[in-house]
Amino acid sequence: MSSKSTNKSNCSRSSSARSKQNARVVAQTPIDAKLHVDFEESKRLFDYSASIDFNISSSTSNVPSSTVSAYLQKMQRGSLVQPFGCLIAVDEQNFTVLAYSENAPEMLDLAPHAVPSIEQQEALTFGSDVRTLFRSTGATALQKAANFGEVNLLNPILVHCKASGKPFYAILHRIDAGLVIDLEPVNPADVPVTAAGALKSYKLAAKAISRLQSLPSGNISLLCDVLVKEVSDLTGYDRVMVYKFHEDEHGEVVAESRRPDLEPYLGLHYPATDIPQASRFLFMKNKVRMICDCFAQPVKMIQDKGLAQPLSLCGSVLRSPHGCHAQYMANMGSIASLVMSVTINDDDDDEMDSEQDKGRKLWGLVVCHHTSPRFVPFPLRYACEFLIQVFGVQINKEVELAAQMRDKHILRTQTVLCDMLLRDSPVGIVTKSPNVMDLVKCDGAALYYRQKFWLLGVSPTEAQIRDIAEWLLEYQSGSTGLSTDSLMEAGYPGASVLGEAVCGMTAVRITAKDFLFWFRSHTAKEIKWGGAKHDPHDKDDGKKMHPRSSFNAFLEVVKWRSLPWEDVEMDAIHSLQLILRGSLQDEIADDSKTIVNVPSVGDRIQRVDELRVVTNQMVRLIETAAVPIFAVDSSGNINGWNSKAAEITGLTVEQAIGMPFTDLVEDDSIDIVKNMLSLALEGIEERSIEIKLRTFGCQENDGPIILVVNACCSHDLKENVVGICFVGQDLTGQKIVMNKYIRIHGDYVGIMRSPSAIIPPIFMIDELGRCLEWNDAMQKLSGMKREEAIDRMLLGEVFTLDNFGCRVKDHDTLTKLRILFNGITAGEDADKLLFGFFDRQGKFVEALLSANGRTDADGRIIGILCFLHVARPELQYALQVQRMSEQAAASSLNKLAYIRQELRKPLKGIVLMQDLLGASDLSREQRQLLRTSVMCQEQITKIVDDTDIESIEECYMEVNSEEFNLGETLEAVLKQVMVMSQERQVEVIQDLPAEVSSMYLYGDNLRLQQVLSDFLTNALLFTPAFEESSVAFRVIPRKERIGTKMHIVYLEFWITHPAPGIPEDLVKEMFHHSQGVSREGLGLYISQKLVKIINGTVQYLREAEKSSFVIFVEFPLARHLGQH
Repeated sequence: MSSKSTNKSNCSRSSSARSKQNARVVAQTPIDAKLHVDFEESKRLFDYSASIDFNISSSTSNVPSSTVSAYLQKMQRGSLVQPFGCLIAVDEQNFTVLAYSENAPEMLDLAPHAVPSIEQQEALTFGSDVRTLFRSTGATALQKAANFGEVNLLNPILVHCKASGKPFYAILHRIDAGLVIDLEPVNPADVPVTAAGALKSYKLAAKAISRLQSLPSGNISLLCDVLVKEVSDLTGYDRVMVYKFHEDEHGEVVAESRRPDLEPYLGLHYPATDIPQASRFLFMKNKVRMICDCFAQPVKMIQDKGLAQPLSLCGSVLRSPHGCHAQYMANMGSIASLVMSVTINDDDDDEMDSEQDKGRKLWGLVVCHHTSPRFVPFPLRYACEFLIQVFGVQINKEVELAAQMRDKHILRTQTVLCDMLLRDSPVGIVTKSPNVMDLVKCDGAALYYRQKFWLLGVSPTEAQIRDIAEWLLEYQSGSTGLSTDSLMEAGYPGASVLGEAVCGMTAVRITAKDFLFWFRSHTAKEIKWGGAKHDPHDKDDGKKMHPRSSFNAFLEVVKWRSLPWEDVEMDAIHSLQLILRGSLQDEIADDSKTIVNVPSVGDRIQRVDELRVVTNQMVRLIETAAVPIFAVDSSGNINGWNSKAAEITGLTVEQAIGMPFTDLVEDDSIDIVKNMLSLALEGIEERSIEIKLRTFGCQENDGPIILVVNACCSHDLKENVVGICFVGQDLTGQKIVMNKYIRIHGDYVGIMRSPSAIIPPIFMIDELGRCLEWNDAMQKLSGMKREEAIDRMLLGEVFTLDNFGCRVKDHDTLTKLRILFNGITAGEDADKLLFGFFDRQGKFVEALLSANGRTDADGRIIGILCFLHVARPELQYALQVQRMSEQAAASSLNKLAYIRQELRKPLKGIVLMQDLLGASDLSREQRQLLRTSVMCQEQITKIVDDTDIESIEECYMEVNSEEFNLGETLEAVLKQVMVMSQERQVEVIQDLPAEVSSMYLYGDNLRLQQVLSDFLTNALLFTPAFEESSVAFRVIPRKERIGTKMHIVYLEFWITHPAPGIPEDLVKEMFHHSQGVSREGLGLYISQKLVKIINGTVQYLREAEKSSFVIFVEFPLARHLGQH
């Protein structure tokens, strides 16, 4: 393939995606710069649509590098700020002023209103100490903040002007030159907050966060719809949108909440130039961007001439919008905006980077617009940022889920490929179903093979395909194909003739001169409009920068372009190409079919037997595991109890089996257990739940056993929950220690500093998040000394994304910790979190974090006490065994599903042949044989379709009720055992009254066939072969009148065979299901249950010389032969 195609390994796929993205950024930035220059030079005469069209169609090499540098300089170092606050930049070491905004003296009440004093004139000058402008508490807070590594974690810092006492939020961030302080006036009506204001912000966003976290997975659209509604309620903006970036950098509005009188933008797509690459870089630096009034006159920055370049305003809240963006807002009637970036993990980055934003990428934006000036105070902005972080975590999960779905798509694709190989190669892949168009999403496809053509869907003509093939052979001779979303850009001369119907193409060479093609139409065909006003043919002023104009500009950009070919699709195409090239030798004229080696039935049975052996071994491992493992059925009764559970509770396996789980736990754990069981039956598997088990026997007086357990659901073939397995960790010893700690508070220091191995790792924080305690076990676990952790911010300086402290995996981990701590500080119940970090030696430590609030005498939360529960090796081993068992069970179910699927294929052929025979001229005897064949086939089909075994075991499965002839049913039963009867030389002696053949009954004849044939087969199987050996099959019918017209027929079936009869173990298995049941025992058990379902009973009578199955069933009488 050419360089535009993708490789098939995941590693190369990530590398390809990364290189494509980098190439797009490099190509897009000069276009952005040229557009900005065009706007600055043209002002009101700027033609947006024409400029986009011209710049994108032009080569980016025409843009001088100096133009790009000047553009980036202006975007990041524009020296203008918004007037709703003021900015001061200081040297980080001594707090001397390096730069300030022109409005700072007036806003800080430093500008004199009358005759100035010398002190006032010199209050804000280069080199002066900024701390002298504020009262002592604020100055001290600024000094402390400068000493922290993650200074943004302390925002906002409340400061007051020294002279007037006017309150400000100081919002700090670091740049190359020093420390930038954004100062925002505090509304006197609001209660000022400080770093502890994170609590207030959490409370503001708590409802929205809970709503997001309660949503089901697998629905990004619902997630976005709920988010825009919650953000709208939280902020009060007129319009809130979720704006998603596609792989080719263009954007789309995927969710919207708006004031009813505003024009809808939902569904609009925008060219990549609408949000320049430089702006996207800034959104990664400053996650929340507020513009209070796009018409407000920006304020200039004044800076020390000693600074080498203008001040970087990338991270400043106050950074002024550039002219092009302000004009765009004005054109759409939006005066104020609030934009929040949504970032997710960048899977293309294989290594963890030291900087927080590395390993992250911009998924999209949450954009808020308002038709009048609007200022959002910092606590509310922080709440929004917190909410968007949680949204980002949820989106990241959805993206990972989508990646898993793509992997499943690859497996489905392989199935399609194998199906294609079973045809004439290669013509069958375009002439039969499924064909090559089922392989990937496309509008058309074509095969050009040995000068012949096969066309599918929307595709070029035969002459055009021949021309494309000749062009590929001439200009792409060094590759095995070509993949492009624009034949125009790829250089194909005839692209304009093909028009919008064929824009994108993937072509693969299958021999030296033959090709397989896939075609796609232009992108605009795929665009979905949202709202009645969205008519692509509307005429409006395309020269203005406006969402509708942007959309029209986007349509122009993609006019000659299709949707891009995804890496997964290229993998599938490349796989098919390799298969075809291997089967089509250039110089071989013999068109032999490709042969696929399918494992024999014997091999598959051997694999299933091997799987059964492995499963039995894993069951034994669980039974002998060093941690307590037990299981319950869907009714909540114990049906599994390993030796460790018996050991710690004193309750033997025999005593535990069959007991209700709730009878084995302490009273204060009953509700917890009931809730776990209820959730598990709904498929929700709870983790790390603490319960207390009662003790029995000689251990009864030792007190309860405290376990932390994980629930694991067992499912049947229909994914119904049929039981729950619990894997526990005994925390009784740790709980005893903690209870002593609570009772003997005076020994707090001794316990916290004790090197005892039974004390778990413990750390403690105050209400501001500073680390107060870091015990000996925590030092050993993390490799970080106590003095290094104490008095530092736990999130950002102890647990951090950087190389100092204990490094966590990603930003999401810190977000989850922040949610947990803020929730407990807000008074929510204590909670647990699966938490991991890298110790000082780089080893990853995974533990269960338990967090509890610390309260003072008045009940006020003053901090959080945290314990880490590190899983012991035996628990990790048991969990691994559990996962292996689940995988083995899933594999077994997959094989069973495969066998069912394979059986259905020949059954369909049998049905077809029966239909053909039924339509032909047959004698009466032949029609009776055909009828028996049909009944046997219907019985097989019903058995194959039996996937809900639980409904059979619980005897609530629905049965059919239709009229059937009893004689025909019994004839079908006897025909099923004839082959075995002849092979074993055991005669089946029938004793059927004549009236049986004339009886027509109401009921499920196929279930009656199934159970009678199974009992008769087992009787034959366990009948010794000797001369005149036989099995008797006898039917005793009895008719009884019910009312005036209704008759019930009671049927008594006797299947009698010589001693010794069915082994005793099998008879037990027929009535009592257990693990390790034999194949024959399972069949008898299912048949016994089916007899119950059709309102009957079964017995097995053992006598001295013979044994008998006795089956009693009853059916309503429909009619006798000849009656109506």
